[in-house]
Amino acid sequence: MIIIFLVHDAVKGHKIKHYRYLLNILLILYYSMSTRTELTDTAYDISKVLGKDADFLYDTIETYIKDAQEANKTELVKVWQTIKEDRKRQMHLLKEALEREIHES
Repeated sequence: MIIIFLVHDAVKGHKIKHYRYLLNILLILYYSMSTRTELTDTAYDISKVLGKDADFLYDTIETYIKDAQEANKTELVKVWQTIKEDRKRQMHLLKEALEREIHES
């Protein structure tokens, strides 16, 4: 059930990179669910945030960067790119936390 929820909420026809990232998360969740009957609240929370962040990172922020580029706002482009890199690092931390959460439970 959690996998369907993530797919519905976070994968709405976005780029293939987005799909690959989420597929990796879904495989982690599948492994967890194959060894247990339910997902912990904390693992659910992490997976939910990962889905939303992937949507932002691989779709929304690209639009913001493009808009800033088209408006010739160099500093704003740099701000969005910095946010994008920070979000990538945060997602990596969350992915590692999800893996630990699943293996420790």
